[in-house]
Amino acid sequence: MQACRRLFLLAAGALTATLATGLPEAAAEATYVARIGHLEAPSQPRHQALEKLAALVLERTGGEVELQLFPSSQLGNARQMVEGTQFGAMEGTVMPAAFLGGFNPVVSVLDLPFLFPADREKAQELRQGPLGDYILESFESRGLKAVALWPNGRKNVTSAKAMDEIAAFEGQKFRVMDSRILIEQFSALGASAVVIPFGELYTALQTGVVDGQENPLDTIATMKYFEVQKHLVLSEHGAMEDVFLFSPAWWGSLPEGHREVISAAIEEVRPEVEQMKEAAQEKALETIRTAGVEVRELGADERRAWRELMFPKAEAAYLERAGEEGSKALEIYRGEVDRLGLAN
Repeated sequence: MQACRRLFLLAAGALTATLATGLPEAAAEATYVARIGHLEAPSQPRHQALEKLAALVLERTGGEVELQLFPSSQLGNARQMVEGTQFGAMEGTVMPAAFLGGFNPVVSVLDLPFLFPADREKAQELRQGPLGDYILESFESRGLKAVALWPNGRKNVTSAKAMDEIAAFEGQKFRVMDSRILIEQFSALGASAVVIPFGELYTALQTGVVDGQENPLDTIATMKYFEVQKHLVLSEHGAMEDVFLFSPAWWGSLPEGHREVISAAIEEVRPEVEQMKEAAQEKALETIRTAGVEVRELGADERRAWRELMFPKAEAAYLERAGEEGSKALEIYRGEVDRLGLAN
């Protein structure tokens, strides 16, 4: 483990030195520099929002805090970037919650189907309230400083077979990420779930290894899954949430005023993240419809029926993994649903 860590630190340092040569002169003058790595391409909403965030932080700290951005896995894969942030090889990362369950089981509550209501404003109330706070605080004991949750779209379901009613899911096979929660959500519909690497998904759909998959619309369009799928249900059953993580050592080195600037700027930019993501979804849906895919939207009654089947089994899988901390997260969630009058 120590040897791997040393190798990672050396690799990250060498990469940073190589990439930093093109940075503007102002960056070299910054008192506090943070290398922020993430998985998305520069053309995608997450990176575009991070560029605005970096500009705001640089301006509002008088040039003292520089957020250097490294998209497209330049600083490593998901695991390497999270570990690098823990070890201090890099100062931060913006990472999908779905990739963080192995580091912090509590955050996997965000994988639960229909956790957030359909209404975006009400979903944000839940995200910013005690549940969101609890999720962020749970990272501290794992050697990470989590400062915000960013919405990054919602998942929908495609298949080569019809999905016009719940009974149609019986016997179908769907690709999922490596998560017991996601496996159980499809099991609840009578389907089976298969863990397949993302890069192999198109071929798996094309050859019939699986019948369908779940992803946000822009991913479905970008990866051209519509070429090998005939049906799409606009279910929005799963929220894709990003977690903004910093190295505790770097975050702790900042003056309190600079930490406040960063936190405020992250929240200021958040609505634009969601707006850009929604615009990308609309464009993607047009592409999918034009390709001849049969599209239907999940109505309110059917949404409730799906949730009543899927949520309990997924919840049990979550509690098995997250234990007492998970029970606390769900207790807070239910309290917030009641207090805010939220409905899925």
